This record gives sequence, structure tokens and C-alpha cells, in this order.
Amino acid sequence: MDINTLTITKAHEALVNKEFTAVELAETCLQTIEEKDKDIHAYLEVFDDVLEQAKVADERIQKGEADMLTGIPLALKDNILIAGKRAGAASSILEGYHATYDATVTKKLKEAGALFIGRTNMDDSAMGASTESSAYGITKNPLDTSRVPGGSSGGSAAAVAGDMALGGFGSDTGGSVRLPGAFCGLVGLRPTYGSVSRNGLIALASSLDVIGPLAKTVEDSEILFNAVKGKDVMDSTTVDENDYAVASLDSHHMKIGVPRKFLEESGLDEKVFTNFKAGLERLESLGHEIVDIELPNVKYAVPTYYIVLPAEASANLARFDGVRFGLHKDGNDLIGDYFATKGAGYGPEPKRRIIIGTYVLSAGYYDAYYNRANAVRALIQDDHTKAFAKVDVIATPTSAGPAFKIGDKGSDPVKMYLEDIFTAPASLTGMPAISVPSGTVEEQGSKLPLGMQFVAPHMQENLLFELGKQFYDASR
Repeated sequence: MDINTLTITKAHEALVNKEFTAVELAETCLQTIEEKDKDIHAYLEVFDDVLEQAKVADERIQKGEADMLTGIPLALKDNILIAGKRAGAASSILEGYHATYDATVTKKLKEAGALFIGRTNMDDSAMGASTESSAYGITKNPLDTSRVPGGSSGGSAAAVAGDMALGGFGSDTGGSVRLPGAFCGLVGLRPTYGSVSRNGLIALASSLDVIGPLAKTVEDSEILFNAVKGKDVMDSTTVDENDYAVASLDSHHMKIGVPRKFLEESGLDEKVFTNFKAGLERLESLGHEIVDIELPNVKYAVPTYYIVLPAEASANLARFDGVRFGLHKDGNDLIGDYFATKGAGYGPEPKRRIIIGTYVLSAGYYDAYYNRANAVRALIQDDHTKAFAKVDVIATPTSAGPAFKIGDKGSDPVKMYLEDIFTAPASLTGMPAISVPSGTVEEQGSKLPLGMQFVAPHMQENLLFELGKQFYDASR
């Protein structure tokens, strides 16, 4: 089999038609991991029961009971729980922790018969845009190992882009699925907030976190999303898709909004802007209408995001205290234990964000920072709602530039935070967004992929998939 061109759709057809078995597919993935991953470090752990999982999948296929994902090898980010397996969000603070239950996403994938190849590397506690802050080493971009794969779901993206899995899942808080998708030439989907259960996801920022798929094609992304979406009694923030009126449109004549003023003021790389304009021309050639729109407050999205996220993270990460699970260090007393454990368990970026978050939630500063950030968040959402009264989808680049060199931005937090300039708005509004490959640019002798981001109203992933497929096919 040619795993380089194998998609979930093609693999499912081949498995059902007995062209190869799930065991043979799993063996090919494992062989690819053995050959490649020592240089890329996409996986923190490759599970020792992969072939046993594949044998069970083959039995199901033989009985004619195969779902689309039966026997399909998937990579899961290290913050999505699998019962009995290690999980630690790539942070020393959870060293040695084994999940006691399946995340709802994991449970649904198991029911579909998917194979879990292993847990993938990520930024420490999901804080980062490059997968350089992991406590267990850097993940490299399979397309150019001198560059980052994006973050924080860089391990899952590298696994799929490196043909070490046919699909993957990560979590997207401010862009952590879409950015790795763009940097690695993949499709990255951030679903509507509440459309996928967060039960069993190690929390970062509870009002922002969403589990989303990384895939080679838009069709595969849709398959993965449909397998895990839905209301869940274990997550009170999940919504029933029937609660939203899904637009029925002429899919070959959509109005696509472009916040042109924001793009011009964003410091966009000229090559990226040229690629984006070419993408808009491609959309026009497909019959869609490009409409300039105003998003007056979107320029405040990054500073707003970096108040809301640290505040929620400081509250969520307080539970990792070395008492019940994970790392424990002895101090002189209980408070000393906390200080010693957290000091040793968290890397520089989580510490930075916890300190910022605790500060903005403290007495005297709560109103000045956290409440004000939430007020601006509401303005940004209102801007998007008004825009969607005029257009069907909003288009921007996914990132301000292609994948950057390892080490280029790690010492400058502000530069790293600005990687979220185009992805943070959808996170703050809770709206679905997808990054689709839009071409390549030449950088220091390497051809590096770029992504086009489409944003739709709540629960209208169908628009993203329809437009994404058209754009993806036209880009081939």
C-alpha cells in the first residue's frame, strides 16, 4: 500500500474490499513510525496493543460490521484520556498519571472501531503555538525538520503529515489545531464550541477548549468530526445540533466576507498575502462572491484572548497540586509541598500564564482586566454576528507566515502569542473554523505550506466542509 497517498476514505474502501487488512495497515504505520519518528518526535508513546486492536477490527470487518473508522489508525493528543493509558498533557506535573476512564471522544472512536496508535507530543499543558515547550522534547515539522509543526497539537499534526497515522485529534483553544494544520499542509478543524464533548479532555481554558480533527483532506476531517460530535450528559456545555438552524444555501454561490482592513494592518507576510489573494481568486472562479466586511474590534482579539485564557488556566491548573495524582515533591509543610511540586512540574510558559491569570483574577484587578476582556469578547462576537447577516463565511489566512524555524520565537512570548492573530477570533466567539491548504511559499530553499481559514456561524460546519472541499479540490 502507498501510505503517502492513503486517506481515511481510501483506506476504508480497501479494508472493506479486502485489498489489505487492518493488521497490515497498522503494521505499515508502525514501520513508518520506526523509520521516521526518531527524527520528528511526534509520539510520546506508541501503544503496545496496536496489533491486538487491529485484529479486533479485522474480525468486525469480516462480519460486515465496519464503520468508516473501523481499522483506521489514529493519533491522539496527550491531553485526551484513554482508560488505562498514560496521559499528561506533555507536562511533568502529571508524570506517571494513568487515565481511569475514557474521554467521550475516545469512547466514540472505540465504538467506531478506530485504532489508537499512540499519544502525541504537545506544548506543555497545551500552552504554545510551536510544540517547543513540551517537557519531553521538541516535535519537528515532517516537511522541514528545521522548523516547528505548530502548536499546541503539533504531535498529532506531525504524525498525520509524516504518514504515521491516517488522522489525528488535538484540542484547539486559540488555534492549536488550525495552526499545526496550516504549518504541516493538513486540514485542521475547530468545531463549534459545545459541539464535541470536553469530558476527558485535560482542561486548559474551559470556555475556549474544543477537541478537533487533523486530516489529509476535508472529507476525512468531516468523517472524524461526525464520529465524535454530539450532546453529552457528562459535559453540560455541549449542545444539540438541532438547537441551531443550519443554513441551506446554494453551495456554489456563497458570499465570502474578507476583513480587508484588519488584514492590511496585521503585519501579514507579503508572500502570505499574495497566496491569500490567489485563494480569493480561486473562490471567485468557483462562482463565489467576495465581499469586504468590517470587524472593528477583531484587532483586540489577541490581547483579549491572552487575558481570558490565563485566567481560566490558573483556575483549572490549580487542581494539579501533587496530592492526588501526578508529580509530588516534598516541602517543609503542605504549602511547601505545593510550591515544590508546581515549581518542578510546570515549564516556563505555564508558569508565566498561571501568574498572569492569577493576577488578572485578583482583588482590585478583576474588573480592570478580566471583566473588561469579557466585555471586549462580547463586542468581537457581536461584530461577527453582524457580518454573518451579510455573508455566509468569513475568510482569512490561517497564519501570518509559514512554519518558522525551531528556536526563532521561543524566547519572545509576544512574538509567539501573535501567531494566534487570525485564529483567536473564532475561539473567542465559539464559532467553527477550518484551515485548508492553500498552496506553498519558498523559504530558504524549502517549500512550506500555507492555510486558508474559513469561519462560519455556530453549528454550521456543513458550510465549512462544502466550501473547503471545493477550495481543496481546486487547489490540487
